[in-house]
Amino acid sequence: MSNPRVRIAPSPTGMVHLGTLRTILYNYLFAKHHNGKFIIRVEDTDRTRLVPGAIENLLEALEWADIKTDEGPYLTSDKKIKQKGETGPYIQSERLDIYKQHIDDLLDKGKAYYCFCDKSRINELREQQVKDKLPPKYDGKCKDLTKEEIKALIDSGAQYVIRFKMPDNKDVIVNDLIRGEIVVNTKDLDDYVLIKSDGFPTYHFASVVDDHLMKITHVMRGDEWIASTPKHVLLYEAFSWQAPEFAHLPAILNKNKKKMSKRDGDSSVSDFVNKGYLKDALLNFISLLGWNAGTDQEIYTLRELEKQFSLDNIHKAGAVFDTDKLDWINGQYIRELSIDEFFDYCLPYLEKDGIMKQTGEDLYLIKTKETLKPTYVKNILKLEQTRIKKFSEIGEAIEFFFADDLDYDIEKLVWKKSTKEETIENLKKLEELLKKTKDELFTEEKLESSIKELMEQSSIDTGSLLWPMRFALSGRERSPGPFELAAALGKEKCLKRIGNAVAKML
Repeated sequence: MSNPRVRIAPSPTGMVHLGTLRTILYNYLFAKHHNGKFIIRVEDTDRTRLVPGAIENLLEALEWADIKTDEGPYLTSDKKIKQKGETGPYIQSERLDIYKQHIDDLLDKGKAYYCFCDKSRINELREQQVKDKLPPKYDGKCKDLTKEEIKALIDSGAQYVIRFKMPDNKDVIVNDLIRGEIVVNTKDLDDYVLIKSDGFPTYHFASVVDDHLMKITHVMRGDEWIASTPKHVLLYEAFSWQAPEFAHLPAILNKNKKKMSKRDGDSSVSDFVNKGYLKDALLNFISLLGWNAGTDQEIYTLRELEKQFSLDNIHKAGAVFDTDKLDWINGQYIRELSIDEFFDYCLPYLEKDGIMKQTGEDLYLIKTKETLKPTYVKNILKLEQTRIKKFSEIGEAIEFFFADDLDYDIEKLVWKKSTKEETIENLKKLEELLKKTKDELFTEEKLESSIKELMEQSSIDTGSLLWPMRFALSGRERSPGPFELAAALGKEKCLKRIGNAVAKML
């Protein structure tokens, strides 16, 4: 394949959603893999759905994902929208003269016609067709108006749209690169609108004209556009143009295997970023929603995806959005961070959760105003780096480290094979050992050695001491190991918490 040209053509109607990001990613990877060009075009012809700032949001999402376009709009350093490329403009509302020229061409060829039917007639027609169990479509009333009738209606100020004149009883063949051959007969297709009453083109018309003029060779988009593709093929034929190759991507499904929608909860890219999913993890996960290299590999860098991506390995069936898998992938990426990187990612979430805030080089606890050194906090964070799956979990994971007192069920201090009395005795022995331990020996390795020696000398069962020790230090049934906890908390806090645990059981 020689130098393909692909595009993404989103509408600026709000936040960038996961389905859009996957379409962006697949087009980008296809272009990179085949040494082609990746183009962005903004389809803003539906003026009723425009959202201010949506174009900027889209371009910022591309920057965030480190996906670079070859042509189209981009944001300057001062957040202004500029355009690059030789086949622009790349914002459809700036191409109205181009659409006017091409719709006039279709009208002259008799491939399109003016329709003056108002909305009420169209609605009545469709309601009757539904009652008659017929496919709802325009009945062609205005198809045979004379030039004189058309001119008179336009001169009178009558509103109109321009429709495509559908050929009679013709099979339209679409060779989809993912789904194979799709055949539709024109008797099942509508004389669809090309130019709306406000003078703006519909998606169907503008996308075909733009794809041709921008020399797009492959159109990769969501499967919701399969039904529209025969209309687009006919439009290419009406212009005597070569149609691009089409590839319709599988739907993204929820856990019930229904098409994912906003009702399923978080769906925008920003939702997932705010929850603490890393960019590389999210792109990695999205790449696997419908594609697989044919191996067991599940962790990919963007550069690896560029080398391995192929349309041949895209599935026809819908791809289930598995949150557990996303969490697992994100956890793998979190583990690869340096402690300094992990610390930097965690800080905004710790501040948001009201736990701590950074001032200069130090940190302070928001509730108590106690000052902490970054080194101390990093030692605590290290314990959770291999445990959390997303950064929004970090606040809950470490808040117990900074509590003045832990609130817990004292019965849970007792190991299942032990007794309350034995637990009190064992914790007192531990308390005495820790009191004698010098500060410089209060490390994970030294503590493990000395505590295991205590258990051996006193014939204490492992669970009978280490379980209450861990629970007394954390107040939780699930936490880092007891030696890790003790070293991270420090001698003073360890003694206080073990003393409190003993006091609660007496």
